[in-house]
Amino acid sequence: MTVRTLAVVSAGLSQPSSTRLLADQLAAATRDELVGRGEQVELHPVDLREHAHDIVNHLLTGFPSEALRQVLDQVTGADGLIAVTPIFNASYSGLFKSFFDLVDADAVGGRPVLIGATGGTARHSLALEHAVRPMFTYLRAVVLPTAVFAAPEDWSGGTAEGALRSRIGRAARELAEQVHRAAPSRGPADPFALTTDFEQLLRGGEG
Repeated sequence: MTVRTLAVVSAGLSQPSSTRLLADQLAAATRDELVGRGEQVELHPVDLREHAHDIVNHLLTGFPSEALRQVLDQVTGADGLIAVTPIFNASYSGLFKSFFDLVDADAVGGRPVLIGATGGTARHSLALEHAVRPMFTYLRAVVLPTAVFAAPEDWSGGTAEGALRSRIGRAARELAEQVHRAAPSRGPADPFALTTDFEQLLRGGEG
């Protein structure tokens, strides 16, 4: 049986983090949907706060640490991606953006992505559409129709939390369907792999 992998990136800065909580709930719901479709699933959670120094160092030097390279490979090699950021000043966090600045432009092309965010007020939910979605569209990922935003009142029980659960379930079904229908990922691209055979290289690249 093919094992499907989901990379789950959260950019929360505090511990405990509502951003991580939302990411975990989206991941669990998607996993359950895929299992219901007969798939085996591996979740690869990525808590960006644990890699913040390595991210900055990579931006400054152009070279990732071994730990950060493994994280980048998990993200670019996954069958599906869940990406959740806190919203600061009406946009994604600097840590979230800095990490995805390190992802090669073609590395997640065609990959289904479920986007989510948390913020101090429901007014910040628009940032998912005017900031987060365009970033992944630029990376040519397949951004799912349903984006999930959670404000503080969405965790307090009652109608608001019920509505959040409904959005999580709908988004999870969309991601599971995209992953289930797609061919399994072949993992991250090898930057040193030859794209032509040796004979063609000796001819100067002529076809």
